[in-house]
Amino acid sequence: MNNTLPELPYAYNALEPFIDEQTMRLHHEIHHQGYVNGLNKALEQLTELKDKQDYEMIKHWERELSFHGSGHILHCLFWENMNPTKTMPKTQLKTLIDEQYGSFENFKTHFISSAAKVEGSGWGILAFEPFGEKLLILQAEKHQNQTLWNTLPLLVVDVWEHAYYLKYQNKRKAYLDAFFNIINWDVVSKRLKNALD
Repeated sequence: MNNTLPELPYAYNALEPFIDEQTMRLHHEIHHQGYVNGLNKALEQLTELKDKQDYEMIKHWERELSFHGSGHILHCLFWENMNPTKTMPKTQLKTLIDEQYGSFENFKTHFISSAAKVEGSGWGILAFEPFGEKLLILQAEKHQNQTLWNTLPLLVVDVWEHAYYLKYQNKRKAYLDAFFNIINWDVVSKRLKNALD
């Protein structure tokens, strides 16, 4: 019940011209805050159900928990995934990308193509799958759908229209191309290192 909206690690206008200040403010202050509020409400209601031993509404509140909790977590990762200063993948990450995709350009094409084809609203994700120790490019619809258990998200991009529509309208691929100019590969590389350690 104490989840809070995290502060951005940069100013609202720091990612221009790739993502505009107005979109960043609406996305962070309105959309992400809505997920935080919904998550706290779901946790509060689930605690109340448990305390009363009345589980009539459990399906509803667990869906709310999944939806808002996933939205909150993915947005926290998303803000950290971006950086005003351009970086590139580091050693372990670069090695895995080259081994599995042939080159960074091949990886970029695959990632953008996948994220551009998410049906409706959702996310493009680069994840680490620890069983096979490999990278996977995944799609997630509506935060919580069509994802794979036991994968650790390293890089996420929000492809819900609120993330890009003011600047890019319905040109999702143009937004994704621009996103590659502001990826914080240092954070992505650190997440991979933590997963491998």
